[in-house]
Amino acid sequence: MKLKLQLIALLGASSFFAGCGDKAETKDESLITGKEFAKHIAVLASDSLEGRKPFSEGEVKTINYLKTEFEKLGLQPGNGDSYFQKVPLVDIMSKPTGKMVFKGAKSNIELNYLDDFVAASRRVREKVDLKDSEMIFAGYGIVAPEYGWNDYAGLDVKGKTVVVLVNDPGFWDSTLFKGKTMTYYGRWTYKFEEAARQGAAGVIIIHDTKPASYNWAVVRSGWSKSKLYLQAEDDNMSRAAVEGWITMESAKKLFQLAGVSDTLLQAAGKKGFKPVPLKVNASIAINNTIKKSESNNVLALLPGTDKKDEYIIYSAHWDHFGKGEPINGDSIYNGAADNASGTAALLELAHAFIQLKTKPSRSILFLSVTAEEQGLLGSDYYASHPVYPVNKTVADINMDVLQPFGRMKDIILVGKGQSELDAYADEVAKKQGRVTRGEPDPSGGWYFRSDHFNFAKVGIPSMYIENGSVSLEHGEEWGEAQKKEYNDKRYHAPTDEYSADWDLSGIVEDMQLLFEVGSKLSNESTFPGWKEGSEFKAIRDKSMGK
Repeated sequence: MKLKLQLIALLGASSFFAGCGDKAETKDESLITGKEFAKHIAVLASDSLEGRKPFSEGEVKTINYLKTEFEKLGLQPGNGDSYFQKVPLVDIMSKPTGKMVFKGAKSNIELNYLDDFVAASRRVREKVDLKDSEMIFAGYGIVAPEYGWNDYAGLDVKGKTVVVLVNDPGFWDSTLFKGKTMTYYGRWTYKFEEAARQGAAGVIIIHDTKPASYNWAVVRSGWSKSKLYLQAEDDNMSRAAVEGWITMESAKKLFQLAGVSDTLLQAAGKKGFKPVPLKVNASIAINNTIKKSESNNVLALLPGTDKKDEYIIYSAHWDHFGKGEPINGDSIYNGAADNASGTAALLELAHAFIQLKTKPSRSILFLSVTAEEQGLLGSDYYASHPVYPVNKTVADINMDVLQPFGRMKDIILVGKGQSELDAYADEVAKKQGRVTRGEPDPSGGWYFRSDHFNFAKVGIPSMYIENGSVSLEHGEEWGEAQKKEYNDKRYHAPTDEYSADWDLSGIVEDMQLLFEVGSKLSNESTFPGWKEGSEFKAIRDKSMGK
């Protein structure tokens, strides 16, 4: 009954959802009401889909639900005669056989799995270990010629274990890198990639909540489950044998064992820092349970009219974590906000485009990708194996974590300043009586943490929005508190669940903005580009033959 009443309220209020001031809604915008969203998220976030983990029964149920809903709308299969794109993955459940041991000259320390450290191996081998691997503190573990930075200069780490810091030096010193705006060099994924390129046998990241932007519980939760990777021809033998994290408390114990000061943490952020051999050896053994299989991206196409060989992509990942470590007796990670919300929005947007009396000139691809939570793998696979040409793809509009906090005065463009898509969002937001702004904490590296990033890497201008903070009803302090509560208590936890009491008004407004942006793009003849200074501009220019 609550859901029914909420939908009635939404439909009755839809005449002003698109505006906060004197904005008069257009007929096209009125197609976005929240009705389809509420219907679909109730299914996608339910226990029956078992947390939507790839390789599980939850995947089968989820992708078939999406296929059926796209078929009902009359959308064409997006991959030839299929709604699916197979994504070859390998599932590896890494379980340390015991404690991680740091052996010094005079004593040892032992770290407990999950409480003090996490560790895994991407190598497709049943048993992997480090035995008395020499440890080196390599600062931030960054090689960035354009910033004059090389933590591995003159350093031979082959067969050794490097210990590195999360984020990049700009977090602490605004004159370095991009200041508080995290570069890709600050992402944990980069740390592992670079250590492997250097030949390290092991790489351990020191967790620090502030520069990481998430607490240890998020690391623990994510690393207590099996992890998915794209299948590689070399079975990932080019990766370090062991990848992992330790808590800051454990890092300080390591430095004490090594007889060095933890002031190294600050020294690592200064130009000219030299890596420090710790004269400590690391040992850890890991058993891997391996399963090779295929997951699926789900694709549905609305063909354009006179420019049907040019494409707008709306993307959202359908996956979450499935079942994992129970918290308060609940082991199902439903992922309601993350990302049943974006997937439900994808279906509502598809429904709206189908209802248009004048069909789009360009084709619209509705793409729901797999394995985002495991490293943006589904979008990575699509970007490297595109069904439609990259140089004919106008833009990607990505949806990930739409929050039920009500209507907001602002809307956040993650990576604002990167592309000309900003102007499209600015125009629609102004009509709504709203303002756009960049992410308030760019040090979190949010631009590298959702599927739009893989489209950007191949040059496709990509838009990713985040919920605003300035609540029309309650103000900014309340809005920030809602975000904090989600990040602290529900993000990547079983408590991220859907309720019929959700206030969908803000989500509706955000969907209307994304709908209007995509509609405008779909009826133009020009292609938006990257702005000067963007690291993706040269890639796009090359693909467009410029």
